[in-house]
Amino acid sequence: MNHHSFLIACGVAVVVGLAGTAPAQDRRECSDHTLSGAWGYTETGSVIAPVPTGGTTVIPIAAVGRYDFDRSGNYEGVQYATSGGPVGYDTKQGTYEIRGDCTGTLTHTAYRDGVPQRRSVWWFVIVDRGQEMRGIMTSLMTADGTPLPVSPVITLTARRVFPGAPWF
Repeated sequence: MNHHSFLIACGVAVVVGLAGTAPAQDRRECSDHTLSGAWGYTETGSVIAPVPTGGTTVIPIAAVGRYDFDRSGNYEGVQYATSGGPVGYDTKQGTYEIRGDCTGTLTHTAYRDGVPQRRSVWWFVIVDRGQEMRGIMTSLMTADGTPLPVSPVITLTARRVFPGAPWF
């Protein structure tokens, strides 16, 4: 084999070797550590609610806030939010579950002036190497857990407040 052929063979071997390691990088798993820390978020969408006289009405929803996740399945947060009216300040306390495939659930109670207002459950996925979370509300209940006769169509987008946290 001449020198030129040898260099080409080495180059092909490096490319094939690197290509063979790419799928292994995609197999990283998420854990409590992936979610831990501070996240800034927005929630947008609407709630479709029944009207006492029949039919339904659409209530626009928007919120901006911050969640702080520990490494033990708990989190708390603060937000400014509106449900088709004045903007108000809420606090949140909840629990989370995250799976190895980087999907999970958030369940929390929202409080206004220290009084429980509502509970909600969210399904989420962690993307962008652990820097972003996207989610959708799957249920909305009264503070005591009684299901509400509404259909939430609300999504969540969150980013790490301090980017570059470890991805694992």
